[in-house]
This record gives sequence, C-alpha cells and structure tokens, in this order.
Amino acid sequence: MAIYISGSLAFDRIMTFPGNFQNHILMDKLHQINVSFMVEGMDERRGGCAGNIAWSLALLGEKPVIVSCAGRDFDNYAKMLRKNGLPLEGIRRDDTLFTALCYITTDLNGNQITGFYPGAMATPADYAFDALDPERDLAIISPGNMTDMRRLPALFRQAGVPYIYDPGQQLPLLSADDLLGAIEGSFACIANDYELKMICKTTGKTEHELLGRTLWLVTTLGAQGALVRGADGSETHIPAVAPKAVVDPTGAGDAHRAGLVKGLVRGLLMTEAAKLGAVSASFALECMGTQEHKFTTARFKRRYERAFGPLPVDLP
Repeated sequence: MAIYISGSLAFDRIMTFPGNFQNHILMDKLHQINVSFMVEGMDERRGGCAGNIAWSLALLGEKPVIVSCAGRDFDNYAKMLRKNGLPLEGIRRDDTLFTALCYITTDLNGNQITGFYPGAMATPADYAFDALDPERDLAIISPGNMTDMRRLPALFRQAGVPYIYDPGQQLPLLSADDLLGAIEGSFACIANDYELKMICKTTGKTEHELLGRTLWLVTTLGAQGALVRGADGSETHIPAVAPKAVVDPTGAGDAHRAGLVKGLVRGLLMTEAAKLGAVSASFALECMGTQEHKFTTARFKRRYERAFGPLPVDLP
C-alpha cells in the first residue's frame, strides 16, 4: 500500500499582525488598494502542502511518497523528513533554484494574507509511478506545480487509483476546464468554504453539480468543523475538535487532510475518516508553524475519544 502526496514543498515565513486587516482596508478603495501592516515578529518554518500533509501522516504511522520539487537550499528540510522516516524518492531537486517561499501574515481574527514565490515548485516532479496498485494505493493532489496538478488526475484515473483533489491556493491559476477535468472521476474534492465558492464561480457549476462528478465533497469550515457530502445525497457535519489553545491556524487544513487520508487507508468511510482529520487539525492549531506539532498515539486516541467516542481503528 502506498500513499502519494503531490504538492508544494516550501519554507514559510510566518508573521503576526496585532490587529484586524478589515480595520485598515477601505472597502470603497479596493480598486486601488495600498496597505502596509507592521508585524510583531517573524518565524521561518518548513512548509508546503505536500510536506505538511506528509508530516502529520508520519505522526500517524504512515510513510507517504512526497511528489514534488525542491531547490538548492533543501538539505536541512530533507534531513528532517528522513529523521521522521519519510522517503525522499519522489522529490526532484533543482540546484539552480531556491525552494518555494511563502510569506504568511495572520491577524488577530485568524485572517491571512499570503505571498508566494514558487522557486523550484515551477519545475514539475519527475516521479515515474512505476508500481501503482489500484486496490491498495491512495493519492492526494494538493496545491503545487501546475503541470503536475493538470496531469496527475488523468494518470491516477487511468491507473484506477482513487485520488483526492485539493486545488487550494492554486485556484486563481486553474481554468474551468482544469478544475472540471480534475474533479471528474475523483474519489473526493476537498476545499474550505471560500475555495469551494471559487470553484463554483470558475466552473459555473453548483455544489450539487460538482457532486455529480466526484464521490465526495468535503468542505472545511474552520472552527465550525467540516461538511461531508456524498454523491449518494448524504450530508454529515463533523464538528471541530477544540485544541488546548489556538496559536497559529496555518497548516491546520493540511493536518486535517492527513487525518482524513489516514482514516481512508485504514478502511473507514469518509464521514468517519473526517473525524480523524478534525483531531489531527486540532494539534496543528496549537503550534506556530505547520510542521511543529507532535502527538503520540495515546494522546491522539484520548482527544479523539473525548470528542467522538471510541476510536474505530487501531493506530500504530
């Protein structure tokens, strides 16, 4: 059994603005916006959607293949992945470029403004996928190189491998044809509520019409949890799991995806797998950075059982 995670590897520079963005933006001047925010501090952390998802999956006992491209400054990041038992075979290295760099500013309401330099992410991954097994494998296509995001849905469909499509931050660059071609035949499409509205606007399709193209539509709702809808007409709200403290929301969505994937590969239905996602996300919220949280199996199990009752699978 293999889990394939395509998407970005990046360094995140995370900053905190000690106010609310909305108080400094003139709504009648959005056509000529010019704002500056003085931040309190800056931390540089390992990040990128593929790296973040893989990090939480490693905490849950999985060793997914990261399908991505990194740059000449990736050595220390690579060492940390190896230290956590994650394979590097799917990561292409481009020594002429820097690894992607993300600037994230968060206000006191948890709103974020992000600037992103793609760097090596502009280079497609060159992983061959020589041993795909449609009976055992699962893939997630998260925001990353545009060529990969356009080609991998067809590759996994042709191989019969179920995949989750997560367009996220790359939505502004994806056309209606890109999105519909990727969602069509997917096992699931996952997005937050804002991203889902963008998908509908770009494609001209309703949420109900999207469910005719994918088996599951998972909408993350921040502190309100997640909404899991199936092509069979089912609709289930999964409540969020409270963390000890909300330190940084960055990366919580990726941690949610990791927990959800863990549940799916252990044979859970999507509605049950999403509960693992909610628990995984709660740990990410407690730390500054997207790969700084840690938990033991015992801690994960205790938090799950406080929120949802007995854990339906054994964790290593």
